[in-house]
Amino acid sequence: MTDHNTPTQDPEAPDSEESAGLACILSFNAIDPSGAGGLTCDATAMASVGAHCLPICTGAYVRDTTSITDFYPLDEEAVHDQARAVAEDMPVQVIKVGFAGTPEILATIAELADDYIDVPVVAYMPNLSWWEDDKIDAYLDAFRELLLPQTSVLIGHHSTLRRWLLPEWTGERNPGPRDIAKAAAELGVPYTLVTGMPLPEQHIDNVLASPETVLCHEKFERIEAIFVGAGDTLTAALAALLATGMDLPEATNEALHYLDRCLDEGFRPGMGQVIPDRLFWALPDEEDGASEEDDADAHPGADYFEVPFNETKH
Repeated sequence: MTDHNTPTQDPEAPDSEESAGLACILSFNAIDPSGAGGLTCDATAMASVGAHCLPICTGAYVRDTTSITDFYPLDEEAVHDQARAVAEDMPVQVIKVGFAGTPEILATIAELADDYIDVPVVAYMPNLSWWEDDKIDAYLDAFRELLLPQTSVLIGHHSTLRRWLLPEWTGERNPGPRDIAKAAAELGVPYTLVTGMPLPEQHIDNVLASPETVLCHEKFERIEAIFVGAGDTLTAALAALLATGMDLPEATNEALHYLDRCLDEGFRPGMGQVIPDRLFWALPDEEDGASEEDDADAHPGADYFEVPFNETKH
């Protein structure tokens, strides 16, 4: 078994203390050509909160900002070789799992996680309703049996986790976060972050729970827009913050507030849903716009390359 704390290093390379940089997260996810989620989201969100993404491609969606129409998975050997190459070169602080695509790839991820037993696994279960029923069932079964026993923190929307983990719920009330956390714990997950809990007065709650208690929760005002990529954004941010050394409740709080800002600054680049702006902090303030003097000094040919301002934010 490879020791993740002692990555392979050139003996002539700089001293490890001098060359140490950002915390590294091994991120398994699909390519999303819309840029809404997937590996593009992971890399951007992780960089935004101060960590380095090691993106492992599991396949490619066929999608736009409206819907997913297909998915082309990679061979599990290709996923294995990608992950092993970087994990044996760089120290991995956290493993983040997005959409793996097939039971075989889930088995590959679970095998690697077992080899890196001291590295926490942050796993996200997306809404799979766009997929064929037989593929959904096979994927959920493999995730339950292979990956949940390796998972440190499970993240998902309340409705998605309820349907998956408590399909035969018969209580008079809807299952709460602790009910879902108890169901996840029976499969080996110590902590579950349940998002999108509806509250009165147009608010939603997001709750980090164990079977015994609620560790933290954050309430936000509902934004009147339909977003795509929010779950990947939250999971990537939480994984990155844990990798930088934050404890779980603090990292959860920070990740949820980061997501809220991303959604608040979301934009609609196409004809479909709104995408979180994961680089909201890099936008210039309105009062910091260019002055007339700056405009006068512009290159005389600049007008030919003027790009119209994106006014499609929700």
